[in-house]
Amino acid sequence: MSKKEEFKEFIRSKPELVEYIKNKEMTFQSFYEIYDVYGTDEDAWKPYERASTPASNIINPGKITDIMKNINLDEIQKHINTAQKALGVVEDLTTKGTTNAINNIKGPLSPRPLNKFFED
Repeated sequence: MSKKEEFKEFIRSKPELVEYIKNKEMTFQSFYEIYDVYGTDEDAWKPYERASTPASNIINPGKITDIMKNINLDEIQKHINTAQKALGVVEDLTTKGTTNAINNIKGPLSPRPLNKFFED
């Protein structure tokens, strides 16, 4: 079997390496160069090992608990309240501005005569 065929078999046996290629983090050429120099030496491939089993993709409940411990719900609530207040102010300004503009109209608008200045 040629070195190229051996490399193909090696890549087929390491599906996590294919993920690097799909994500465009590495190329087949780069992996072949490593394989050409180091072969199947585990130390050479350790940086590229990723857990490829479906069970490893499940989030560990302990990690979820740690994440939840680090979340400060009071701070989140403060930010939500601040955002709600800001939206309320914007809403008030837009509705009051529209209402005031409509209330200030006292009849049909007509152009002012050119000879009248400053309410003469």
